[in-house]
Amino acid sequence: MELKNQLKDAEEMRVRQAAGGDLDAFNQLVLDHQDMAYRHALALLGDPASAEDAVQESFIKAFQGLSAFRGGSFRGWLLRIVTNSAYDMLRHSKRRPIQPLFPEDEYGEEVESPAWLADPNASVEGSVEQDEEAKRIHQLLDELPEVYRSVITLIDLYELDYAEAAQALKVPIGTIKSRLARARLQMQEKLRGSELFKNNCTHSILCAAAQV
Repeated sequence: MELKNQLKDAEEMRVRQAAGGDLDAFNQLVLDHQDMAYRHALALLGDPASAEDAVQESFIKAFQGLSAFRGGSFRGWLLRIVTNSAYDMLRHSKRRPIQPLFPEDEYGEEVESPAWLADPNASVEGSVEQDEEAKRIHQLLDELPEVYRSVITLIDLYELDYAEAAQALKVPIGTIKSRLARARLQMQEKLRGSELFKNNCTHSILCAAAQV
């Protein structure tokens, strides 16, 4: 619990620094949350390229809108932006022009924005090699309907609480709970009889499904 509080305090400090114009602080926020944001966008859109576009757009919006952040869960606030970006993409043609990585100012000049950064500490080997168990679990998650895939990804994979998930998905907490229960049941059915399920709690998704 103490470590969790320390991490929360560190994130809150980075948010304040980023809101004050500290690009390094915002860069770190991007690195901390880009995988979660991408998985959330992918759960909503079902297409990797569209998910990347949605996340790029979302981090630009987050950087530009940090002054409007009023505290609370930064993850929930960020994922709500991702949700809005994904829904906007679903409402429009997928063949719309791709937004530039850096937004332009009123004079048409690109404004430096640290969107969708690569982790400088990540090794080439680490980015190429994928854990087979996690890969299979993600494949099963992708088979779930979007309303269940999005909520189980946020809560069981990225450990958001009910309030944060409700904020991110723009639905009541009661809806989050009912969708999560159905999502876990569906995952349990998909996992039943497989070697993954026999491994029990080697992955957070497996732990949650095993407890249904």
